[in-house]
Amino acid sequence: MSRQLTVGSVCSGIEAASVAWLPLGFKFNWYSEIATFQASLLKEKYPNTVNLGDMSLIADKIRAGEVETCDIICGGTPCQAFSLAGVREGLGDERGNLTLKFVEIVNANDEARKTLNLPPSIAFWENVEGVLSDKTNAFGCLISGLAGLSEVLEPDGKRWKNFGLIQGDKRAVAWRVLDAKYFGLPQQRRRLYLVAGTNVEQVKSILFETISKTEDKSYSYPLKFSKNGHDFQVFREYTDCLYASYGTKWNGNAAAYNGSLFVVQDGKLRRFSPLECERLMGFSDNYTNIRGAKRTNRYRALGNSWAVPVVRWIGERIVKSYNIVNTTSDLSSFNTSEKPNEVTLGNLKDIVSAINKDEDVLYLSSKGCAGILRRATEGNTKINKELELFYKQKNPEI
Repeated sequence: MSRQLTVGSVCSGIEAASVAWLPLGFKFNWYSEIATFQASLLKEKYPNTVNLGDMSLIADKIRAGEVETCDIICGGTPCQAFSLAGVREGLGDERGNLTLKFVEIVNANDEARKTLNLPPSIAFWENVEGVLSDKTNAFGCLISGLAGLSEVLEPDGKRWKNFGLIQGDKRAVAWRVLDAKYFGLPQQRRRLYLVAGTNVEQVKSILFETISKTEDKSYSYPLKFSKNGHDFQVFREYTDCLYASYGTKWNGNAAAYNGSLFVVQDGKLRRFSPLECERLMGFSDNYTNIRGAKRTNRYRALGNSWAVPVVRWIGERIVKSYNIVNTTSDLSSFNTSEKPNEVTLGNLKDIVSAINKDEDVLYLSSKGCAGILRRATEGNTKINKELELFYKQKNPEI
């Protein structure tokens, strides 16, 4: 690829895409983010890139020539079902549906590029795996809208497969579930990644790799270790998925019982700090520690963001895809699993760091431990045995 690829980002958040793609030579023409903390971070980190704010206005601005067209439109909108009539007629959904708006932006971008004699764009979209089993068939609406189909596709069974490729009058659409724990992050973060474009071979080559025999790697790191004069213990080699409410609701999900989102520092049990969560997502240290940042702001922004190494991997394949030549018409000879051909494992020892006294709030209180034990008993839920010992140290009478 000889020219610089340009990007327009919607639902930008804290811009994992920029962190992943700027080192590859991509140029971001604009962002679109309305959340206060995330918008403040974008202004501080990327002052030369305009934040357009409300994404529902972008399609009209592109048509009016007020916003630059881009080679790539990326985003991670909430996924809800919508009417294909709205896509075909260019109408906004009465509920302000952001997924419909994403399709409208991609269409407006390609229409504008055609008038400028520029090649069609690539659309990149990320979401939680659960969208594949959404009972409203929101995902079927999305891929049908992007492909330019006249009818909404339905899954073969109760849910869509973890991978797929369709082609319509407007675009080919490929999708694949990938897990960040195979891309160098010790975090089990399964997410759906979608790519759409007019060239089916290019789209296919971005998400799917030709199957090749590679070394079978698996996690087997020590759970107890020392670092910088402190003793640490974790309860699994990789964490559960970091979620947006981790800063406030950390004691009522599976991680409270398997311990994967807890760490023991010098014999005391605590949550991961925002700094450690930045590392778990692939960001640089203190990336979210902007002026006025609260701990909950940082946790929420990180939990809602993208796994940087996965997005970088996709970006690298986007660059290569402009020179791709494939001859296989189906996916039978391609890797469609959650693992890339070349697996990279992350080590939690590289993630953890001793917290300071001003972060003592991260340590679990006796009341918090008692609540977890009580809910486990009431729900007949098993607790990691090592973790249970720490809970009971705080509550020896239980």
